[in-house]
Amino acid sequence: MLTVYHGATCEIKQPLCSVGRPNLDFGQGFYVTDLREQAVSWAQRQGVSRGSTPLLNVYELDVDHIRTAYRRLCFEAYDEAWLNFIANNRRGAEAWRGYDFIEGGVADDRVVDTVNLYLLGLMTADVALERLAQHVPNNQICLLNQGLVSECLHYVNTELLNTI
Repeated sequence: MLTVYHGATCEIKQPLCSVGRPNLDFGQGFYVTDLREQAVSWAQRQGVSRGSTPLLNVYELDVDHIRTAYRRLCFEAYDEAWLNFIANNRRGAEAWRGYDFIEGGVADDRVVDTVNLYLLGLMTADVALERLAQHVPNNQICLLNQGLVSECLHYVNTELLNTI
């Protein structure tokens, strides 16, 4: 089991995959991370922007079962495959369809400008990849299959966080 986190402004005991926006990095699913600090930071930013209390939802994820029973895609680095996958999803091409579980780097505040310049055609893939190579990826996991969520993601608790 892998402990994963979802930063939010509400308690989420029974996550739904189909609630999120479709044109996100890894598609329309429920996003978690195994990096606690990353989820805390996200929850605190959401708390500020929504005028709400930040919360950290904690889960256990059965990755061993996912590896054998579900369609997975994992990106190890900010590389050309990752960049093209993110770009296609943000353009609405739904490259995420056909997968149940996608894991890889986050197009967060550190790298989003590079991704956006690439999307706008103002930066070549080579230049974007050169810039992205300077960053160690954070990690996000997108759960795209409700059956996987029901079977493999187990709610542990919700922690109240300090506001920033």
